[in-house]
Amino acid sequence: MAKTVIQTSNAPEAVGPYSQATSANGLVFCSGQIALTPEGDDRTGDSIATQTRQCLTNLAAVLAEAGTGLDNVVKVTAFLTDMGDFPEFNDAYAEFFTDAVPARATVGVAALPKGAGVEVECIALSA
Repeated sequence: MAKTVIQTSNAPEAVGPYSQATSANGLVFCSGQIALTPEGDDRTGDSIATQTRQCLTNLAAVLAEAGTGLDNVVKVTAFLTDMGDFPEFNDAYAEFFTDAVPARATVGVAALPKGAGVEVECIALSA
């Protein structure tokens, strides 16, 4: 079983000692994304909807580098610092997943890197 590290300049660089994603055995495991742009712009102070869209745009770029896409996502885990933001998060999330939506867990957490309000990670099938 070979493990492949996935890295793209179309998503923000990892802010620690981890890969944007790794693939193995037909699955792609994406690290959590917060609202940073590939160019380094910090959008973590923006609305939860804007942050969520940036997180999912980043994940889509990482998945594209792996040769797959959001349509092959089977599991999403989202982390929110304020569960009161859940409706706004959910509405923005629904813009990206419309048919055959993946399984998902949404977890309330005390804090996220760089003061983000949301972080999203996923597991996808390789194409």
